[in-house]
Amino acid sequence: MRPRQPASKNPGAVTAPPVESAFAEVVRLIEQARQRAYQAVNTELVRLYWQIGEYISGKLAAAEWGEGVVDKLAAHLARTLPGQRGFTRRNLFRMRQFFETYRGDEVVTPLLTQLPWTHNLLILSQAKRAEERTFYLRMAIQQRWGSRELERQLRLHAFEQVVLASPKVSAALTQMHGDTAAGAFKDTYAVEFLNLPTGHTEADLHRGLLAELRSFLIELGRDFCFVGSEFPLQVGGRDFALDLLFFHRGLNCLVAIELKVDRFEPEHLGKLNFYLEALDRDVKKPHENPAIGLLLCASKDSEVVEYALSRTLSPALVAQYQTQLPDRQMLAAKLHEFYALSAPETAPPADPPAKRPRKRRAP
Repeated sequence: MRPRQPASKNPGAVTAPPVESAFAEVVRLIEQARQRAYQAVNTELVRLYWQIGEYISGKLAAAEWGEGVVDKLAAHLARTLPGQRGFTRRNLFRMRQFFETYRGDEVVTPLLTQLPWTHNLLILSQAKRAEERTFYLRMAIQQRWGSRELERQLRLHAFEQVVLASPKVSAALTQMHGDTAAGAFKDTYAVEFLNLPTGHTEADLHRGLLAELRSFLIELGRDFCFVGSEFPLQVGGRDFALDLLFFHRGLNCLVAIELKVDRFEPEHLGKLNFYLEALDRDVKKPHENPAIGLLLCASKDSEVVEYALSRTLSPALVAQYQTQLPDRQMLAAKLHEFYALSAPETAPPADPPAKRPRKRRAP
């Protein structure tokens, strides 16, 4: 049995902290120094890749090198610097792409060295537009995203979600780009948009919106496979044409899309359900799930997006459909953007011609 320790003569006294707790400050200093060292190495590494990309780009542009020379460079580096990784032919061409993508952009280039090379490669390979790349660069820095989180945000199309959260450019983008953000986005889209003729008709608008919607859904993910536009259906000896038809690989079903360039009316959904029954009866394969309908109504005042699901679907399949289909609010916001950029502006009513004073007949 261990002898009892004598009671403290001063029970109210505060026990001195163990000496180990004082070491925490030293640990903190070491960790901070390591983080600064890591950041310094990362900065130099990204600068090195930029310089190599600039050098290769210059040689190829001046026709001093062919692409085969880059293969020889990769082999030479592997022999000369056997302990160095990351200088394969593929990576050397990535460095060239890295330089050529961002050169001359004084706003973005300071951001590049603040992120690891892996982050830069993810953004470079998956973000196609300049404003999209800037968005992910800034967000990855501000939110301190790791590579997995950045990859997840890219996969979830965070840029589209933020930009389309409102008909106007979101506050997050305004903070990033200043007051010119809205103009920059509109200019970018306007240049590449529908190429509609001056004074285009509602039919032109309908075709242009369908083309843009088709491109958007294809870019949204690999699951949407385009089947056809003006897809023919025959019911009761009558011919009908479905605006767009997709196949969703993840859900294993057809997706019928109808676009109306006017206000939502209940009969629009009735017509879409009519198309779904025809698709399930005449087009659907035996192993496929029942078709889904997507109705989009775009007008000057509002946008409405509704899904139409077969009444024969099981609750489990309905839940699966709901988790894998694009969000209705995102589609409505995208439709608003398309409509605002492509619809002709309504001219203010002209002033009525001034009435001329009636001349009195001479007596």
